Amino acid sequence: MEDLQSLVSIPRIWEKLGVVEERLLEASTADDAYLTKIAQHLLLAGGKRFRPLLALLAAEFGEADDHRPVEAGVSVELIHVGSLYHDDVIDEADTRRGASSANANWTNTVAILAGDFLMARASEVAATHLSQESVRLLASTYAELVEGQTRELQLADDLTHSLEEYQQVIGGKTASLIRTSARLGAMAADADKPTVEALSTWAWEVGMVFQIADDALDLVADEETIGKPAGSDIREGTFTGPVLRAVRGPQGDRVVELLSSGRPYSDETVNEVISIVREGGFIDIALETAKSRLKIADSALLTLPKSKPREILEDLGGYLLRRVESARV
Repeated sequence: MEDLQSLVSIPRIWEKLGVVEERLLEASTADDAYLTKIAQHLLLAGGKRFRPLLALLAAEFGEADDHRPVEAGVSVELIHVGSLYHDDVIDEADTRRGASSANANWTNTVAILAGDFLMARASEVAATHLSQESVRLLASTYAELVEGQTRELQLADDLTHSLEEYQQVIGGKTASLIRTSARLGAMAADADKPTVEALSTWAWEVGMVFQIADDALDLVADEETIGKPAGSDIREGTFTGPVLRAVRGPQGDRVVELLSSGRPYSDETVNEVISIVREGGFIDIALETAKSRLKIADSALLTLPKSKPREILEDLGGYLLRRVESARV
């Protein structure tokens, strides 16, 4: 399977991403060594750095070439990682990125504080290096993240909620920050308003695809590939698009029967639900939905001049879907 490094074949982007990495460690360093260790736990565990990568790619469409796109990448990644600390507490997760989660390693309280610290540092970075509009954008995006997560909690264990509600959840908890990543990067490079809007539209649709693909991966990949047990969403009572479609399918009654017993679900229950979802073709339906969103994303890019960065953006959505296909077990 191709990796992002080969897809994004612009060396200066990766050089800047290296600087983002250094700045993430600087920004996450507290006066207290204990807090620093916890706040850097997930940063040191790795990750694709997809959001700062988008910020740097979007900055290619602006005229300015200074330190600000790097700081935009740092800001969005600190928001993202801080939210992961909170998510793991909410989900009572034991692992994250193939390592122990912060809440499992320490305590829920400490994990929440570390998440809060990273969010605060994201605001500090933006206020120091970016515009007032950028600070406002980050704040409103975090509000969207919280709304998306809250909506997901309200819908937990509910097999009757609609696909529209599912899309509202993934828009809030995922697509909003991916859109902001591209928008912030373009703004940091002084891109003109039409360019900023085109990149924002593209990134929103790709953000939706990102989460649709991630939800599909949870149902088709093994633990080694995704860093957590397959079917984790089901185990947490989070029913994503493919499962909701399966409930409405020919074996919907069986899915309801299996999941109506309530958590915790046995491995046998989760595996049978996954089998019904796969064999019913509901993964493929989700991926078709994602492909239709990619067409909207690509049409937004047509207003931008042809260039290497545009070619890369055009292929990024396809890369997300190819990850699902290559991970099928």
